[in-house]
Amino acid sequence: MNVEPVNSAGSFSQNEGDALSAGLQPDDQFIASVESVNDESTAPDSQVQPGSQTIRLVQLLLTELQAEIHTLSAGAEAVATRIATEVERICAKSDRIQNSGQIQSWQNTLARHRLQKCVEYYRLGSRRGRVDLHSHLSAIVYRHVATSRAQLGFQGRYNLIEDFLQGFYIEVLKAFRRENQLAEDYSPRTRLELAEYMAFTEQYAKRRITLPGRRNQQLVVLRAQGFSRRQPPETALDIEMAVESAKGEEAEAYSRAPVVQQVREQMVADATDPSESVLRDRVVSELVQYLESQGQSDCIDYLTLKLQDLSAPEIDSILGLSARQRDYLQQRFKYHVEKFARSHRWQLVHQWLGADLDQNLGMPQKEWRAFVDRLSPEQRQLLQLKGMQVGEQRSTNPTLTPRSDEEIAKTLKCTPKQVHKRWVQILELAWQTRNHSSVD
Repeated sequence: MNVEPVNSAGSFSQNEGDALSAGLQPDDQFIASVESVNDESTAPDSQVQPGSQTIRLVQLLLTELQAEIHTLSAGAEAVATRIATEVERICAKSDRIQNSGQIQSWQNTLARHRLQKCVEYYRLGSRRGRVDLHSHLSAIVYRHVATSRAQLGFQGRYNLIEDFLQGFYIEVLKAFRRENQLAEDYSPRTRLELAEYMAFTEQYAKRRITLPGRRNQQLVVLRAQGFSRRQPPETALDIEMAVESAKGEEAEAYSRAPVVQQVREQMVADATDPSESVLRDRVVSELVQYLESQGQSDCIDYLTLKLQDLSAPEIDSILGLSARQRDYLQQRFKYHVEKFARSHRWQLVHQWLGADLDQNLGMPQKEWRAFVDRLSPEQRQLLQLKGMQVGEQRSTNPTLTPRSDEEIAKTLKCTPKQVHKRWVQILELAWQTRNHSSVD
């Protein structure tokens, strides 16, 4: 990335609408999906003079920003003004908000949400924020950056993801300049400006584009799917009108045009590789079984809704969660998924990701050799025995019986539980190595 920014830290103001979450899309479709907001003022705002709302919002944002980060940099007012201006534009374009009689309440809620994301990146700092955002976007596009027919392993997909995201970051910076009417050579400099830019990058990537059949998809996913097909310019869909923050009548009419809908349909229609689909379904099925065994029924509900590509506000509404409850559920879900992936069914998950033992745990040969050299002699012996175990499991020789963890434990003169614990440590080291190399 050309810019080093800043992601997720502690909680922010409790006055935000519970249905708002990461990935706020500034368009009428998203706003219509918000089920509830915190009404700070139920009186209509028709008496407020033009321009005074911007000043009021800027002062509100600066006050809350100072309470969070204590010291305001020279560019803080400009950042607050950009947030306030964008929020006013969102509210002005939304018929639902305009007809609600609670415009000021909506403005406060949306402004605080935008500020919250900015503060989260600010707290992380430049490098960690860059790493977190890059990893987050990589996870979103992992299955979309190459067609299923490509038969790519982890490293192959990683290389494509790097190529794709470098181009996407350039697009985001241009969009940031354009939407905020900044100079063509503008680049964020201060820590707060970097945080603002990174928050915008996440929000821009998650904007939902309306598709036929009342479906929608995240912008970054559509971009990744287009990238995977390497469409020539004359056949690529011009969706710039669709990704603008708010749509006028001309843009809405354009998006409803039959030829545009056909091209959009093609963008999200992807041929399914049966073997990949079977493996994915098996991962999901066994993850659900694992969550059931752990008594995590609410995590299963959350997983089911995420697999339907529902937005966070839609999930909140269906599960009846507040923002704080959803954050807690997400953390618990993440914990169990990581435990499942690195411990409970590590081999299945790594096979699905193209990062199995026979693929050097997803590392290129040079990086793999360096990784093995860093291991202790005991860890290298365990790695060798596990590799032999995997080979025996996949052997077509009917007379060959794969060795068990109990047999490996006898060889290493330890207990099966210790074998499991040591192997999880190796997988975690490999995970960290891959993630570290992805941002160097």
